[in-house]
Amino acid sequence: MDSQWNGQFSRYDRVTRTGEHNRTVIQAGGGEIGGDEFIVMAGPCAVESERQLLETAEAVAAAGARILRGGAYKPRSSPYSFQGLAEDGLKILEKARAATGLAIVTEVMAPEDVALVAEYADIMQVGMRSMENYSLLEALGPCQRPVLLKRGAGARLEDLLQSAQIIAENGNPNIILCERGIRTFETTTRNTLDISAVPILKAVSHLPVIVDPSHACGVRSLVPALARAATAIGADGLLVEVHPCPDEALSDGMQSLSFDQFRAMMSDLQPYLAIRESRRAVVAELLVAQGEG
Repeated sequence: MDSQWNGQFSRYDRVTRTGEHNRTVIQAGGGEIGGDEFIVMAGPCAVESERQLLETAEAVAAAGARILRGGAYKPRSSPYSFQGLAEDGLKILEKARAATGLAIVTEVMAPEDVALVAEYADIMQVGMRSMENYSLLEALGPCQRPVLLKRGAGARLEDLLQSAQIIAENGNPNIILCERGIRTFETTTRNTLDISAVPILKAVSHLPVIVDPSHACGVRSLVPALARAATAIGADGLLVEVHPCPDEALSDGMQSLSFDQFRAMMSDLQPYLAIRESRRAVVAELLVAQGEG
């Protein structure tokens, strides 16, 4: 653990970084989250129809995404907003996985839904509203699926690690931390991306850390820039919202990328990923040289 933080996270012993356990690598989508790969999860905020999801799955897979995101259950602030297709949405996600080979990440909202969602999902997402739903976190402990844990809108990093600790204490060590923007006094964007959270979490925790640039800003045109920032600062991957017709989306259309925009974003990330790979190679050579010395 980095001494800069004077052990303030050390009590979360299941998730903090130690000499014996400095990195957790999670297998999903035919790749490794938290390893040397950069894993992109992409798809619509909400599963609206079979056609919409299958078209999106094929498009994001062709552009390089490894995991399909899509909400079957949608916790919306307004009771008049689209609330999701529930189990029918899960069945559509299953069809998309069969058609494309993409793994599935989708949100689970209640302890009683864990078993059902786990039948369909490869990764169980805990949304920002549920980060402190301790009954849900405890129920995810015995679940044999990795958990993507989103940071709450007003949560400190310590709060996020506390929630991760609860999942781990209940038997599930396969947790992915997600920085998705926090609520600040700034109103130009939906939230404020706490980009410093990525290196801090990677310094104090052995868990993978990804960034959700879509929710972090809520503005479609800013998503690629925040994605580049997340890539450059060392995130293990991204969670990005993509829709066939963003302006017609039933949920979060303002922050969703079109297929063309997503392809362009993925292309724009390549130089940043090449720099990361070069740096990794240099570090590996130095370690070998030190060992020989």
